[in-house]
Amino acid sequence: MGWIEENMKSTHFRQILSQAISLGMVISSALIIWKGLIYITGSESPVVVVLSGSMEPGFKRGRDVPIVHRVIEVHEQRDSKEADILTKGDANPHDDRMLYTSSNRWLQRKYIMGRAVG
Repeated sequence: MGWIEENMKSTHFRQILSQAISLGMVISSALIIWKGLIYITGSESPVVVVLSGSMEPGFKRGRDVPIVHRVIEVHEQRDSKEADILTKGDANPHDDRMLYTSSNRWLQRKYIMGRAVG
C-alpha cells in the first residue's frame, strides 16, 4: 500500500507544479506583451481605460483610449527651452495636478506624447 500513497503524492505534486508553471507562463506572456506595447508606442502607459466621465461625450467610460487633455497654462523658462505645462480634462472641474506624481505640480514637455488638433 505504501507505493500507492507515494505514487499519489508524486502525481499531486506534479499537478501543482504543472499549474504553477502554467500560471508563470501566463503572467510572463502578459508582461512581455505589455513591455512590447511600451516599446512600440513609446509610452509608459500604452493602454488606458476611461474610469470617469471626464472625457464624455467623446469617449464613454470603460473604453481604451489615449489620454487627451487640454493644456490650460504654460510657463516657459527664459534661460532655457523648458516649459512647465498644466493640463485639464474638458469635463473635469479642476486641473490635472491630482493625476501628476506627488513630486510634480507641472508637466514637462518630455511627458507630452503628441498634439490633437480639431
